Amino acid sequence: MRITLEQLATQPKQVIDLLEIISIEGQQYMARLSLGDRQLLLSDKKGLTRLFSSAWQIQDTLGSFPIKETQVVHPSAYHEMIGMAPAAVEPLRIRVQRQKVQGQEQ
Repeated sequence: MRITLEQLATQPKQVIDLLEIISIEGQQYMARLSLGDRQLLLSDKKGLTRLFSSAWQIQDTLGSFPIKETQVVHPSAYHEMIGMAPAAVEPLRIRVQRQKVQGQEQ
């Protein structure tokens, strides 16, 4: 599912449980938001995935929203790069921020 910045802003007291900043070949980044049991891609008004030039740009864009945890996620493509059959390889996750949001249990 998808959500725009404007839709996110209209939800009262919305806390982002997890902001995943997903690296796309280290060139662009997209934001996946966990809101309760929902995972949503941050999209533009046309319904296209909103792309950012840096992880910092995403954090600045979402800076006014309460975020419990932020992780930068780097998917692995090593199996394909060395000629091995594609396999399920867990992405590298780097926690860049974790905070207790006011009025929320962590």
